Amino acid sequence: MNVQGKRVIVTGSASGIGASALKALAAAGARVVGMDLADEAGRRMAKAASQAGPGEAHYLRCDVSQRQEVEEVFGAAVRQLGGLDALVNIAGVERKSPAESISQEDWDLMFDVNARGTLNTNQAAFGHLRERGGQIINFASAAGVMGVPGLAHYSASKAAVLGWTRTAAKEWGKYGITVNAVAPAMWTPMYEKFRERLDQAQLNAHDAMMGQLIPLGGQLGDPDHDMAPVLLFLVSDAAHFITGQTLAVDGGLMIP
Repeated sequence: MNVQGKRVIVTGSASGIGASALKALAAAGARVVGMDLADEAGRRMAKAASQAGPGEAHYLRCDVSQRQEVEEVFGAAVRQLGGLDALVNIAGVERKSPAESISQEDWDLMFDVNARGTLNTNQAAFGHLRERGGQIINFASAAGVMGVPGLAHYSASKAAVLGWTRTAAKEWGKYGITVNAVAPAMWTPMYEKFRERLDQAQLNAHDAMMGQLIPLGGQLGDPDHDMAPVLLFLVSDAAHFITGQTLAVDGGLMIP
């Protein structure tokens, strides 16, 4: 479980699980570069993580959907860190819409950020991990496995992340690179925004449904308490013989 001195890039670091991961990694002694588009929050989170130490955290702006930008920013991050040991790819977006009403714009947004962003960041990381090996952790979702009404485009984009992760794991294992996915069910600002779009009747129905679906507590987990320790494990050498897997950190939501 030791990540002392590990050099890690975390995308989507300005809030939610990304901010939690940044903080946890720095607290465990890793050297981290967080990336996001929310510059003010991203810099604030990196500063707070560094001050908490004993590791360090920095922030760089990066739009994961833009290939050239990803390559350039990853290059700058690796120079700042003096190398790269792991990528924690959390950046993602979500929109709600009935399947028959999904716009081309929202469909493209889901795939630009969630799917193409995974391609871009993983390929950029591969170039720096190829010689020494390392870990790539992508963020999938129960939506990509089970499907979620109102989130067909999001579900499809996360299913793409799962397919990519399994295949990249098979291809890159020969380089000593592990590629895994996590499917979290965490209470994040993104989830708060989802709840805000529901009227009271919808919210009551949603909470009742979650109570039935999640055996452990009946609601989403806490990123600091429930997700961060799993990420520390996956970044550490303790997880060196795990690849191509989807780890559901969800209180039992995806029990087959």
